[in-house]
Amino acid sequence: MANGRLCIVSKEAYAPYERPALTKGYLFPLDKKPARLPGFHTCVGSGGERQTPDWYKEKGIEMFYEDPVTGIDIEKQTLTTNSGKQLKYGSLIIATGCTASRFPDKIGGNLSGVHYVRDVADADSLISSLEKARKVVVVGGGYIGMEIVAAAVGWKLDTTIIFPEKHLLPRLFTPSLSKRYEELYQENGVKFLKGASIKNLEAGSGGHIAAVKLEDGSAIEADTVIIGIGAKPAVGPFEMLGLNTNVGGIQVDGQFRTSAPGIFAIGDVAAFPLKMYDRVARVEHVDHARRSAQHCIKALLSAQTHTYDYLPYFYSRVFEYEGSPRKVWWQFFGDNVGETIEIGNFDPKIATFWVDSGKLKGVLLESGSTEEFELLPKLARSQPSVDKAKLQNASSVGEALNIARTSLQV
Repeated sequence: MANGRLCIVSKEAYAPYERPALTKGYLFPLDKKPARLPGFHTCVGSGGERQTPDWYKEKGIEMFYEDPVTGIDIEKQTLTTNSGKQLKYGSLIIATGCTASRFPDKIGGNLSGVHYVRDVADADSLISSLEKARKVVVVGGGYIGMEIVAAAVGWKLDTTIIFPEKHLLPRLFTPSLSKRYEELYQENGVKFLKGASIKNLEAGSGGHIAAVKLEDGSAIEADTVIIGIGAKPAVGPFEMLGLNTNVGGIQVDGQFRTSAPGIFAIGDVAAFPLKMYDRVARVEHVDHARRSAQHCIKALLSAQTHTYDYLPYFYSRVFEYEGSPRKVWWQFFGDNVGETIEIGNFDPKIATFWVDSGKLKGVLLESGSTEEFELLPKLARSQPSVDKAKLQNASSVGEALNIARTSLQV
């Protein structure tokens, strides 16, 4: 920082790292060359320098590990940490992210053998369970659930996924797209329990998880259970800055400023104006974490006044380990509103287009080429008018993308 001191206060024992690796590359079996620190410290995923502990030392950045902030005095511009440190600040950036949503203790959410994945320690604990596991149950049919199940397949374990919805990833996938993914997972030996509600997690004689009991009275045996049912913004002692009641998180403006002078919030924890769609949003994604940080710092250190203009983007990668018969990688850009047009047979490609009032609002592509993936943000950003009938009649994903590309020039 210009002529200033910079300090990072963290509850973790490690320098910041790229969290997506934890449910993607980190959980692969040990013979499949899993991702490990320092391999995925921050910025390596975006092509920047790998920010290892030494990198922070060289840059003169102070690091306080395993000492989270427990209190804030806005008047005195002072933070208190868990160990009792008093830290004075000129500018404060809150980048606390999210915590995993947990099952209550009274229904077995804290039993031995029940896991949540949010940090390296969680992932390490899960791997030691997977090494001994026979029957794995994953609860939750979203990103985390899908990625963890794919990793469990790599360990050749008896794996069941349970979720209350009718199909996988209902926030984004159409029912027909979900069906394709479910078939792929079933071909890999995964069992599905859809539309199921869990009553409780049951311990065996030694206090370790033994079964998942469902509301209908049935039970699924399990010696390892992973809960992936979403996350909550980690607002902790910062609630008094003002939370957004609709999306959660700390309310900020287009420069990531909170209601208190000199205090900013970025990443998962920030409720910010999503300029493109004229609504307030909270985005749990590494791409937004990086971009919001860059925008916030420019606002802090320069006279930048333009509003953050984020294009929503999500992706997932599964079955990426060596020896997997098929690697699966999709990207989505834009807004999933309006009606959907699906092209392709998922072997190897499939694309879903969201069209609203004649305009292309969002695109999801599975197993695209680099050039095809590069087209997606351009389409989502410009929201061109498209000929729906022409798009529906496309004979391949390539042809459909060409029709969409041509609409950009009109």
